[in-house]
Amino acid sequence: MRKRTARWAAAVAALALAGCASAPASLPPTPVSYGSAITIDSQPVPLDPTDAARTSLGAFIYAGGLVLTSQQTSRLGGLSDLKVEPGGGLIAIGDQSDLLEARILLDAQGRLAGLADARITALRDVTGADLYAGGQEEYDSEGIARLADGTLIVTFEQHDRILAFPPDGGLPRPAPAPQASFRHNKGMEAAMAAPEAGPDAYRVGLENTGELFLCRLSTGCAPDGRVDVEGSELVAMDALPGGGRAYLFRSFSPLTGNLIRLRLTDREGRTVDTLELRRPLTVDNIEGVAAVPLGGGRIRFYLVSDDNFGTFEGRKTDQRTLLLAFDWSPG
Repeated sequence: MRKRTARWAAAVAALALAGCASAPASLPPTPVSYGSAITIDSQPVPLDPTDAARTSLGAFIYAGGLVLTSQQTSRLGGLSDLKVEPGGGLIAIGDQSDLLEARILLDAQGRLAGLADARITALRDVTGADLYAGGQEEYDSEGIARLADGTLIVTFEQHDRILAFPPDGGLPRPAPAPQASFRHNKGMEAAMAAPEAGPDAYRVGLENTGELFLCRLSTGCAPDGRVDVEGSELVAMDALPGGGRAYLFRSFSPLTGNLIRLRLTDREGRTVDTLELRRPLTVDNIEGVAAVPLGGGRIRFYLVSDDNFGTFEGRKTDQRTLLLAFDWSPG
């Protein structure tokens, strides 16, 4: 949850009142049967609203983008991270401890078309209590990873900790977390599975410093290097074929808006390519990345934005829940 990045400054306050994508206040805070299927409405968006014909940014080919909303719940929002399986299965974590599960729909050209079979589940703590009921200090979930056996690793800020949720939907257990000094609300924003280090291994990254840690459920966490944040913030990461990684960075200025960088590195940590999103391109408070191999060396990247539920300190904003797709080929 990065509410300070909402477009709330006086210079853009008037714009913030237009096009607000937050759910209407009349919507229930949860579906009628919480955890059951909900319908997600998808509105396509271009890569560049000023040039609808534009489809590429260097080696990155735009594979479609959507604004996601629902008429059944006000809890579809705040999406802070996601992971996507090769078959299209999607998991995403909302920063109010809501787990979104869905299936990605593609059109005949393989472009992003929508989400189906969606449901939202309220995560619970180790005692069985609804995390959301504990207040923002307890529910501020930020990063997600799925281990080989289906265990979900979820990282939290403010009350900095990691919980491991079993694949059968049972109650979580505390998971090893780095013995680090966390700045308030700038903790373990990024998470990814690390199967090369073991079936129970995962990595987490700190938002403000780029420090990385390798953890295992069976042992603990150890420092694992650092990625240069270049004056921005590390908000997500995922593994690439061959041992490389994708790092997602986010920064914000009231004058220029959001600046999003997706940096691809090889197994030695050398930068291979970089995608930048800024105005006038379609961009928002993007906080999650998922890398999906497509074959032939191509990789699809899915990016998701945290809309902060359309408000900041009581003010309406124009933030949206975006799901964007880019295809990238090495070389």
